Formats: sequence, structure tokens, C-alpha cells
Amino acid sequence: MNIKNLKVYNSALIIVDMVNGFVTEGELHDERIGNIVPRQLELIKEAKNEEKLIIFIKDTHTKKSVEFERFQNTTHCLARERESDLISQLKIFEGLKDTISIEKNSTSFMEAPAFRKLMEMQQQMNDFDIIGCCTDICVANGSIGLANYLDQQNRHHSIRVHEDAIATFAEDMRQNYVEAAKLLMTQQGIQLVKKK
Repeated sequence: MNIKNLKVYNSALIIVDMVNGFVTEGELHDERIGNIVPRQLELIKEAKNEEKLIIFIKDTHTKKSVEFERFQNTTHCLARERESDLISQLKIFEGLKDTISIEKNSTSFMEAPAFRKLMEMQQQMNDFDIIGCCTDICVANGSIGLANYLDQQNRHHSIRVHEDAIATFAEDMRQNYVEAAKLLMTQQGIQLVKKK
């Protein structure tokens, strides 16, 4: 779907980096991230019923991505390879009505040129639900970046990160980072929510 041809949306569900390279294969994958997929599917169904825009963010790099250097040469999610594709359970929604896919080459979806353009064109869209991985990196950086962008634009907004639909790789060893990320998001006014 072309960003220019989208209808006007008030709200969106953002699904961050649920790609093979973090869930099913590759250097940074952790199959336990797949445990959040059932809850994500529930949230996608709700979003479709409410005609929210569903935004799939896909980590997508070239071999020269400088991010690899910062993260100790962890080459992952190269463009046009399986690692940068959505996992099969979510890929079936790609390209359907009210969905869009955006590739990013950083740890913040807010820095993806297509996402920034989308935000410029969708001035009424100020209500966001965010799910995906990795909690302490791309989910946190993207959510906080989005909040900062909307503040800069003086756009009243609501951002909810669903705790039961986010995960990170090697989470048991990275729990301190996960808790720090949640604390930082809360400090920025981002709501952490989960199904009751």
C-alpha cells in the first residue's frame, strides 16, 4: 500500500520487528519470542475490526549497516533475505486492507523515512498501540521516539505498549535491560497495558 493513497486514520497498531531474524532463524533469533504471537493475533484482529491502520515494522539492513558495528558485528535481517521477512503467522496480513509495511535500518521505527512521512501525512492519527520485539531496544526506542515526535508537533496523543505482546531475545539474561526500558517508557508517559 502506498503511503500517499492511505485513507485518514485516527489510530494505529504498530507491530515492531516480528521478523524471522528475531523469531525463527539467524544470529539474534529467539524462538521464545513466538510465545507472544497468539496475543498479537488477537490485537491484530481487534485492530482490523476497528479499522485501525496496522503498521508492520521490518528490521532491514544492508551488509554495510553501521548498526552492526555498534552491536558487535551482529549481522542480521539483511534486505531481500528471509530474516527480514515477517514471520509466517503475520505475513498473511501483509498487503491486506488497512495494513502497511515499513522497513527500518535503525533501532527506532521513528527514524525510518517512510514512517516519518506517514506521520506527516496522517495528522489525525494520535492513538497508538505498540507490540513486537525487542522490548529493550526497538520497541522502547521507537515508542519513546514517537512520543517525542508527537510532543514536538504539539499533537495530543496516547501510546500504549502491550506488555503481554512484547518480548526480547535472551530475555532471561537481559531482564535488567527489559525492566529499565519499561521504566523509561513509563517515565515518558507511555502506558504499559496487558489483557485482564
